[in-house]
Amino acid sequence: MIIWRQIRSLYEYLVLYGGLLFFAFVCLAWSLPASLLRHLLPHRLGQRVGRYAIMLVFRLYLFVIRASGLVKLDLKALDALRDEPSLVIVTNHPALIDVVLVGSRLPNFVCVLKAKLLDNPLLGGGASMAGYVRNDSTAMLVREAGVALREGAQLLIFPEGTRTVREPVNEFKGGFALVAKKAGVPVQTVFLEASSPFLGKNWSFFYKPEFPLRYTVRLGKRFEVDTDAKTFAADLEQYYREEMTRKQL
Repeated sequence: MIIWRQIRSLYEYLVLYGGLLFFAFVCLAWSLPASLLRHLLPHRLGQRVGRYAIMLVFRLYLFVIRASGLVKLDLKALDALRDEPSLVIVTNHPALIDVVLVGSRLPNFVCVLKAKLLDNPLLGGGASMAGYVRNDSTAMLVREAGVALREGAQLLIFPEGTRTVREPVNEFKGGFALVAKKAGVPVQTVFLEASSPFLGKNWSFFYKPEFPLRYTVRLGKRFEVDTDAKTFAADLEQYYREEMTRKQL
Protein backbone atom coordinates (compact mmCIF):
# COMPACT_ATOMS: atom_id res chain seq x y z
CA MET A 1 0.00 0.00 0.00
CA ILE A 2 2.81 2.42 0.86
CA ILE A 3 4.62 1.51 -2.36
CA TRP A 4 1.43 2.16 -4.35
CA ARG A 5 1.00 5.60 -2.75
CA GLN A 6 4.62 6.43 -3.55
CA ILE A 7 4.20 5.33 -7.17
CA ARG A 8 1.01 7.38 -7.52
CA SER A 9 2.67 10.42 -5.95
CA LEU A 10 5.59 10.11 -8.39
CA TYR A 11 3.15 9.84 -11.30
CA GLU A 12 1.31 12.96 -10.13
CA TYR A 13 4.55 14.93 -9.93
CA LEU A 14 5.53 13.73 -13.41
CA VAL A 15 2.19 14.80 -14.84
CA LEU A 16 2.30 18.12 -12.98
CA TYR A 17 5.78 19.26 -13.96
CA GLY A 18 6.08 17.24 -17.14
CA GLY A 19 2.85 18.82 -18.35
CA LEU A 20 4.11 22.31 -17.64
CA LEU A 21 7.39 21.58 -19.43
CA PHE A 22 5.45 20.18 -22.38
CA PHE A 23 3.35 23.34 -22.50
CA ALA A 24 6.47 25.51 -22.49
CA PHE A 25 7.94 23.38 -25.28
CA VAL A 26 4.90 23.59 -27.60
CA CYS A 27 4.58 27.34 -26.96
CA LEU A 28 8.21 27.87 -27.90
CA ALA A 29 7.90 25.52 -30.89
CA TRP A 30 5.15 27.76 -32.29
CA SER A 31 6.46 31.12 -31.09
CA LEU A 32 9.75 30.87 -32.98
CA PRO A 33 8.30 30.31 -36.49
CA ALA A 34 5.43 32.70 -35.70
CA SER A 35 7.99 35.46 -35.12
CA LEU A 36 9.01 35.05 -38.76
CA LEU A 37 5.61 34.23 -40.29
CA ARG A 38 3.94 37.34 -38.95
CA HIS A 39 6.25 39.43 -41.13
CA LEU A 40 5.69 37.27 -44.23
CA LEU A 41 1.92 36.74 -44.24
CA PRO A 42 -0.65 39.45 -44.99
CA HIS A 43 -1.74 41.13 -41.73
CA ARG A 44 -5.31 39.79 -41.46
CA LEU A 45 -4.38 36.31 -42.70
CA GLY A 46 -1.48 36.17 -40.26
CA GLN A 47 -3.76 37.05 -37.37
CA ARG A 48 -6.31 34.37 -38.30
CA VAL A 49 -3.59 31.75 -38.63
CA GLY A 50 -1.96 32.90 -35.39
CA ARG A 51 -5.19 32.73 -33.39
CA TYR A 52 -6.13 29.33 -34.73
CA ALA A 53 -2.64 27.99 -34.04
CA ILE A 54 -2.77 29.19 -30.42
CA MET A 55 -6.13 27.45 -29.99
CA LEU A 56 -4.57 24.21 -31.26
CA VAL A 57 -1.55 24.60 -28.94
CA PHE A 58 -3.87 25.09 -25.97
CA ARG A 59 -6.00 22.11 -27.01
CA LEU A 60 -2.96 19.90 -27.37
CA TYR A 61 -1.77 20.72 -23.87
CA LEU A 62 -5.21 20.13 -22.36
CA PHE A 63 -5.54 16.85 -24.27
CA VAL A 64 -2.26 15.63 -22.81
CA ILE A 65 -3.03 16.49 -19.19
CA ARG A 66 -6.59 15.21 -19.54
CA ALA A 67 -5.28 11.91 -20.90
CA SER A 68 -3.34 11.48 -17.65
CA GLY A 69 -6.61 10.95 -15.79
CA LEU A 70 -5.64 13.60 -13.25
CA VAL A 71 -7.49 16.53 -14.83
CA LYS A 72 -11.22 16.74 -15.55
CA LEU A 73 -12.53 19.46 -17.86
CA ASP A 74 -16.00 20.69 -18.78
CA LEU A 75 -15.55 23.54 -21.24
CA LYS A 76 -18.51 22.83 -23.54
CA ALA A 77 -20.32 26.04 -22.63
CA LEU A 78 -17.71 28.07 -24.51
CA ASP A 79 -18.62 26.41 -27.80
CA ALA A 80 -21.74 28.60 -27.95
CA LEU A 81 -19.45 31.61 -28.47
CA ARG A 82 -17.34 30.20 -31.31
CA ASP A 83 -19.27 31.83 -34.16
CA GLU A 84 -20.39 34.95 -32.31
CA PRO A 85 -19.38 38.36 -33.66
CA SER A 86 -17.20 40.77 -31.71
CA LEU A 87 -17.53 40.48 -27.95
CA VAL A 88 -15.68 41.50 -24.84
CA ILE A 89 -15.47 38.28 -22.83
CA VAL A 90 -14.87 38.82 -19.13
CA THR A 91 -14.22 36.13 -16.56
CA ASN A 92 -12.99 35.65 -13.03
CA HIS A 93 -9.32 34.74 -12.79
CA PRO A 94 -8.55 32.01 -10.24
CA ALA A 95 -5.41 30.57 -11.89
CA LEU A 96 -2.75 30.92 -14.59
CA ILE A 97 -4.43 28.24 -16.67
CA ASP A 98 -7.54 30.37 -17.27
CA VAL A 99 -6.37 31.78 -20.62
CA VAL A 100 -5.64 28.25 -21.83
CA LEU A 101 -9.08 26.99 -20.81
CA VAL A 102 -10.93 29.77 -22.62
CA GLY A 103 -8.60 29.99 -25.59
CA SER A 104 -8.77 26.26 -26.31
CA ARG A 105 -12.39 26.61 -27.49
CA LEU A 106 -12.35 29.94 -29.36
CA PRO A 107 -10.53 30.21 -32.71
CA ASN A 108 -10.84 34.00 -33.01
CA PHE A 109 -10.07 35.27 -29.53
CA VAL A 110 -7.40 37.74 -28.53
CA CYS A 111 -6.19 38.41 -25.03
CA VAL A 112 -4.91 41.41 -23.13
CA LEU A 113 -1.39 40.61 -21.95
CA LYS A 114 1.26 42.33 -19.92
CA ALA A 115 3.92 43.90 -22.11
CA LYS A 116 6.65 41.70 -20.64
CA LEU A 117 4.79 38.58 -21.80
CA LEU A 118 4.50 39.86 -25.34
CA ASP A 119 8.25 40.48 -25.28
CA ASN A 120 8.94 37.00 -23.92
CA PRO A 121 10.41 34.60 -26.55
CA LEU A 122 8.31 31.75 -25.13
CA LEU A 123 5.01 33.47 -25.91
CA GLY A 124 5.77 36.71 -27.74
CA GLY A 125 6.01 35.45 -31.32
CA GLY A 126 2.69 33.62 -31.30
CA ALA A 127 0.88 36.28 -29.28
CA SER A 128 2.12 39.10 -31.51
CA MET A 129 1.14 37.22 -34.66
CA ALA A 130 -2.35 36.67 -33.23
CA GLY A 131 -2.72 40.38 -32.49
CA TYR A 132 -2.87 40.14 -28.71
CA VAL A 133 -3.28 43.49 -26.98
CA ARG A 134 -0.62 45.12 -24.80
CA ASN A 135 -1.70 46.73 -21.55
CA ASP A 136 1.17 49.22 -21.29
CA SER A 137 -1.38 51.96 -20.66
CA THR A 138 -5.13 52.43 -20.62
CA ALA A 139 -4.96 54.54 -23.77
CA MET A 140 -3.02 51.85 -25.65
CA LEU A 141 -5.33 49.14 -24.33
CA VAL A 142 -8.46 50.95 -25.51
CA ARG A 143 -6.94 51.80 -28.89
CA GLU A 144 -5.55 48.34 -29.74
CA ALA A 145 -8.56 46.50 -28.30
CA GLY A 146 -10.87 48.71 -30.34
CA VAL A 147 -9.00 47.82 -33.52
CA ALA A 148 -9.21 44.09 -32.74
CA LEU A 149 -12.94 44.29 -32.03
CA ARG A 150 -13.69 46.28 -35.17
CA GLU A 151 -11.88 43.58 -37.14
CA GLY A 152 -14.22 40.95 -35.67
CA ALA A 153 -12.16 39.47 -32.84
CA GLN A 154 -13.46 38.27 -29.48
CA LEU A 155 -11.50 40.00 -26.74
CA LEU A 156 -10.77 38.22 -23.46
CA ILE A 157 -10.17 40.53 -20.49
CA PHE A 158 -9.82 39.68 -16.81
CA PRO A 159 -11.53 42.63 -15.08
CA GLU A 160 -9.75 41.85 -11.81
CA GLY A 161 -6.47 42.72 -13.51
CA THR A 162 -4.67 39.85 -11.81
CA ARG A 163 -5.45 36.45 -10.32
CA THR A 164 -8.00 36.40 -7.52
CA VAL A 165 -6.60 36.99 -4.05
CA ARG A 166 -9.83 37.95 -2.28
CA GLU A 167 -12.75 35.56 -2.69
CA PRO A 168 -14.91 35.46 -4.62
CA VAL A 169 -13.33 38.15 -6.85
CA ASN A 170 -10.99 41.12 -6.56
CA GLU A 171 -12.20 44.63 -7.23
CA PHE A 172 -12.98 45.08 -10.92
CA LYS A 173 -11.04 47.65 -12.93
CA GLY A 174 -12.94 49.71 -15.48
CA GLY A 175 -10.75 49.25 -18.57
CA PHE A 176 -12.84 46.41 -20.01
CA ALA A 177 -16.03 48.49 -19.76
CA LEU A 178 -14.39 51.45 -21.47
CA VAL A 179 -13.22 49.19 -24.29
CA ALA A 180 -16.68 47.67 -24.78
CA LYS A 181 -18.45 51.04 -24.67
CA LYS A 182 -16.12 52.74 -27.15
CA ALA A 183 -16.23 49.74 -29.51
CA GLY A 184 -20.02 49.41 -29.17
CA VAL A 185 -19.93 45.68 -28.40
CA PRO A 186 -21.59 43.68 -25.61
CA VAL A 187 -19.88 42.16 -22.58
CA GLN A 188 -20.26 38.40 -22.21
CA THR A 189 -19.70 37.11 -18.68
CA VAL A 190 -18.02 33.76 -18.10
CA PHE A 191 -17.50 31.93 -14.82
CA LEU A 192 -14.49 29.67 -14.24
CA GLU A 193 -14.77 27.13 -11.44
CA ALA A 194 -11.77 25.18 -10.15
CA SER A 195 -11.60 22.42 -7.57
CA SER A 196 -8.21 23.62 -6.29
CA PRO A 197 -6.32 26.90 -5.85
CA PHE A 198 -3.53 25.33 -7.94
CA LEU A 199 -1.65 28.00 -9.96
CA GLY A 200 -3.51 30.71 -8.09
CA LYS A 201 -1.86 33.92 -6.96
CA ASN A 202 -0.54 32.55 -3.66
CA TRP A 203 0.07 28.96 -4.71
CA SER A 204 3.61 27.65 -4.30
CA PHE A 205 4.82 26.26 -7.61
CA PHE A 206 6.41 23.32 -5.80
CA TYR A 207 3.30 22.29 -3.87
CA LYS A 208 1.39 19.37 -5.39
CA PRO A 209 -2.38 19.89 -5.50
CA GLU A 210 -5.04 17.34 -4.63
CA PHE A 211 -5.92 15.31 -7.72
CA PRO A 212 -7.98 15.06 -9.80
CA LEU A 213 -8.13 18.72 -10.72
CA ARG A 214 -11.53 19.80 -12.05
CA TYR A 215 -12.22 22.86 -14.17
CA THR A 216 -15.70 23.91 -15.30
CA VAL A 217 -16.82 26.85 -17.40
CA ARG A 218 -20.32 28.29 -17.50
CA LEU A 219 -21.71 31.30 -19.31
CA GLY A 220 -23.36 34.15 -17.46
CA LYS A 221 -25.48 37.02 -18.70
CA ARG A 222 -24.59 39.30 -21.57
CA PHE A 223 -24.63 43.05 -20.93
CA GLU A 224 -24.57 46.27 -22.91
CA VAL A 225 -22.47 49.05 -21.39
CA ASP A 226 -25.10 51.77 -21.03
CA THR A 227 -23.53 53.70 -18.12
CA ASP A 228 -20.09 55.13 -17.47
CA ALA A 229 -17.28 52.58 -17.29
CA LYS A 230 -16.66 52.93 -13.56
CA THR A 231 -20.30 52.37 -12.64
CA PHE A 232 -20.64 49.44 -15.02
CA ALA A 233 -17.51 47.78 -13.61
CA ALA A 234 -18.83 48.12 -10.06
CA ASP A 235 -22.22 46.71 -11.06
CA LEU A 236 -20.62 43.78 -12.86
CA GLU A 237 -18.38 43.05 -9.89
CA GLN A 238 -21.48 42.85 -7.71
CA TYR A 239 -23.10 40.51 -10.23
CA TYR A 240 -20.07 38.21 -10.05
CA ARG A 241 -20.06 38.28 -6.26
CA GLU A 242 -23.74 37.37 -6.08
CA GLU A 243 -23.52 34.64 -8.72
CA MET A 244 -20.41 33.00 -7.30
CA THR A 245 -21.68 33.15 -3.73
CA ARG A 246 -25.02 31.68 -4.79
CA LYS A 247 -23.27 28.85 -6.63
CA GLN A 248 -21.34 27.91 -3.49
CA LEU A 249 -24.50 27.61 -1.37
